[in-house]
Amino acid sequence: MNDDQLLRYSRQIMLPAIGIEGQEILLGARILIVGLGGLGSPAAMYLAAAGVGNLVLLDFDQVDLTNLQRQIVHTTSRIGELKVESARETLLALNPECQVETIAEKLDQEALQQQIEKADLVLDGTDNFATRFAINKACYLTGTPLVSGAAIRMEGQISVFTGEPGGPCYHCLYPDEGEMDETCSANGVLAPLVGVIGSLQATEAIKQLTGAGNTLHGRLLLLDALEMEWRSLRLIPDPACPVCGTPG
Repeated sequence: MNDDQLLRYSRQIMLPAIGIEGQEILLGARILIVGLGGLGSPAAMYLAAAGVGNLVLLDFDQVDLTNLQRQIVHTTSRIGELKVESARETLLALNPECQVETIAEKLDQEALQQQIEKADLVLDGTDNFATRFAINKACYLTGTPLVSGAAIRMEGQISVFTGEPGGPCYHCLYPDEGEMDETCSANGVLAPLVGVIGSLQATEAIKQLTGAGNTLHGRLLLLDALEMEWRSLRLIPDPACPVCGTPG
């Protein structure tokens, strides 16, 4: 770590739970961020600013006017651009030392698993169950920690799935039913809500990588922003889970 890095990350390094060792872990880490929308935007920005050395951005969508109410990594001048390229520009402006790779295509399960296998951690900022299930399966098969978040209307949730023996995976939480999908375009979402959940995802990612504190592994944190109430639920593995369950 050079003098400029010591100065840039000094407020984080002085935290006993992080220190120089933790900061060096972040500088050498590779995180795959899937989805550069409402959740991926703040998560990516905080991870770049915090000194994560390698960020891989995966999203095949383009910036739309309706995104700008909440997807703060993008700007009005970038409407029509690929989200990954728009996000890359913002992240490099925040921290030019961060290595930012972009993937602007929809990956099949095999290609997705190959990308996840190269990552130290995956942050899921997607908005549909089919993609979340695909990410979860690849993370479980490769043993890659997954930080999963979701937000809709005025409610949000976040959890961490590490793939550790005896722990739950994302599929234990929800059945594999496409009709459960709910999107912001159909139901709406409060702008700062995705910022809260996305920032928490970045926090959990940093903790998972550095070993700081206790993560949300085995817990689901729920936020009702309308009433400003938090709930924490214990998650248990589903023995019948098609991903992590024990074959009968």
